[in-house]
Amino acid sequence: MPPSPSHRSRTHAGLLLAALLGLLAGLLPGLTAQASAAPSAPEPRAAAAAAGTFRNPLNSGPDPFMTNWKGNYYLTTTQGGSIKMWRSPSLGTLAAADPVTVWTDTDPSRNRNIWAPEFYRFGDRWYLYYTADDGVDEHHRLYVLESERDDPTGPYHFKAKLAPPNHANDFAIDAGVLQLGGRLYLAYSGLNQYQHNGLNIAPMSNPYTVSGDAVAINAAGGCPEVREGPEFLYRGGRVWMTYSACDTGKPDYQVWMMSMPLTADPLVPGNWRQHQGAVFSRADDRGVFGPGHHAFFQSPDGTEDWIVYHAKTTSVNTYSNRTTRAQKFTWRADGTPDFGRPLAMGATQDLPSGDPGSGNYWINDDGRSSGAGSVTYTGAWNSGSGCATQCFWSDDHWSDRAGATATFSFTGTRIALLSVKDTGNGYAAVSIDGGPEQRVDFHNAIRVGEAVQYTSPRLANGAHTLRVRVTGEHNAQSGASFVSVDRAEVYTN
Repeated sequence: MPPSPSHRSRTHAGLLLAALLGLLAGLLPGLTAQASAAPSAPEPRAAAAAAGTFRNPLNSGPDPFMTNWKGNYYLTTTQGGSIKMWRSPSLGTLAAADPVTVWTDTDPSRNRNIWAPEFYRFGDRWYLYYTADDGVDEHHRLYVLESERDDPTGPYHFKAKLAPPNHANDFAIDAGVLQLGGRLYLAYSGLNQYQHNGLNIAPMSNPYTVSGDAVAINAAGGCPEVREGPEFLYRGGRVWMTYSACDTGKPDYQVWMMSMPLTADPLVPGNWRQHQGAVFSRADDRGVFGPGHHAFFQSPDGTEDWIVYHAKTTSVNTYSNRTTRAQKFTWRADGTPDFGRPLAMGATQDLPSGDPGSGNYWINDDGRSSGAGSVTYTGAWNSGSGCATQCFWSDDHWSDRAGATATFSFTGTRIALLSVKDTGNGYAAVSIDGGPEQRVDFHNAIRVGEAVQYTSPRLANGAHTLRVRVTGEHNAQSGASFVSVDRAEVYTN
């Protein structure tokens, strides 16, 4: 599409795959939980490779946490009013998985602004950590749920509030569990002498009981205001604590890192050694801004390490448009993790090693496809590369002419349409196989790219069509009625 014209100052806003062999091999010492990846951005590839590839985003929510257990990936992201979990046997089909609501709460002191859930398996139960409040940001506190059975999707019951004695009634978010020498520690972001959202670590006597005061960690971060989302990697005799710095609304939200020997006491702040500089940060040339609030997982066969994180396609300071993405990372010769640079949204990547494959493929707006798909247009459409890094293959089609249509022909079970949302966009009427039309608003208060505009219902495996019709109408906030077509993601199982 053509270029468009175009906080509150809270410190956090908004709305892995634990391969057991890898854990036993020593990546994660002590108790059982999540394990600990960045190649250059590959180009979209041909149909022959489609079954073994995927493209981001994995989810439209922020603050992701993911693990792999008994042949399925499990993902949570911030949803605000509940905790939802997505389950899929392949990373490639996770974006099309239907969510399971694993927790809602009727207690008014903790049933609002539910953020950043993380889940760990201890013994034969799962423990789900999260933060929530009563509608007042400053009242965010940490809580933990316990599963009724050995299943990440629960059902769960409320287990405990997590509050170190010296911060019993203080702001706290972003719980992560550190595991060393058979002991557990609660790491989180909350009030301390360094930041309002600063890093803290407290001892735990079991997965749901804080057993002592929290200590504050004076972590560097480029921006002064936030240190949050602590996560842990274990390798080469050291534990690596990664965390996000800068406010998450900023394009400079980024990941920093500290480490210490596995034999050191994490409650002694001086034992943590600061790594200088961000280890994962914005990539303007790839259209990636604010990458952070991350977690780690391993490939199903335990041979690869991956990072899952949220990022945006806009440099505007905003809490919207934070979508979940994943990519592989590696390790340097000196033993430090090498996260590389965040890949462009839509970059085609190989699936994790041992992933059974998805069969997914893409259809670009210019008609090229990595599978059995195509797109045709009727009426007046514009096309070009003005959207640059905000589009798949840096091009898209757009029209504001009522009655103009774009029709995707595909073979599979589901299709998702991705394109630019913009200040001058309007309504499209979307239909499957000539059926009833669904009205979809392509407008957004700021311009963002590769947004999921529409996902079809599940279909019988076979040949189908997705028609996008320009209505020529727009909402009261929009300046025009453009509809953008960028790419479709087709699911085949």
